[in-house]
Amino acid sequence: MSADDFKRAAAAAAAQLVEPDMVLGLGTGSTAAHFISLLGERVRDGLYVAAVPTSEDTAKRAALAGIELVEPDEATIIDLAVDGADEVDGRKQLIKGGGGALLREKIIANAARRFVVIADASKKVAELGAFPLPVEIDRFSYGLTVRAVREALIALGFADADVRLRASTVGPAFISDGGNFILDCRLKRLPDAPAVDRALKAIPGVVETGLFIGLADVVILAGPAGVERIG
Repeated sequence: MSADDFKRAAAAAAAQLVEPDMVLGLGTGSTAAHFISLLGERVRDGLYVAAVPTSEDTAKRAALAGIELVEPDEATIIDLAVDGADEVDGRKQLIKGGGGALLREKIIANAARRFVVIADASKKVAELGAFPLPVEIDRFSYGLTVRAVREALIALGFADADVRLRASTVGPAFISDGGNFILDCRLKRLPDAPAVDRALKAIPGVVETGLFIGLADVVILAGPAGVERIG
């Protein structure tokens, strides 16, 4: 089986958690796309659910699959959010944001009654950090924010931190659905991910980080050994 097959297997396990009349949070990325596809099959067979997408791409995929989309208000209850991850450790700490939707993904994950993460087993690591940490920043005077991020990381012991503005194939820099820039911070290892998250979010200009700490209720991983559940 290929990595894509394992992603679909993880998505299929999460799809079993969906019940009629749920409001779902739909993640962004290749693994979440499998979940949307499988959910669409159930919707066409008569299942009713409504969904809140975490990106414009996800909204398009869900609409094509026949899933009803809703714009949440203060009274909206999201029963279950399902999303992928770029890295996950044994404590269900995540790095997300490789696709650039980290802010909207975190808003929905935080609001959901239950947040389930799906991934192929290669995303499981002993310690976060090999995947570059995405940090979403405001575009105003962004150079000052980049400098502050770099200085904060150095103060935390990341003397060789490589902080780069994410490039775009259609312009000078990638712009998120929220209209922000994204920094990719190559740190190699994160022995204390919560400390990094706190330090970066204390910087004016930093909108959000790709560290998802204490949000995942269940992680579903699929690989050659089968499907593993953490939590």
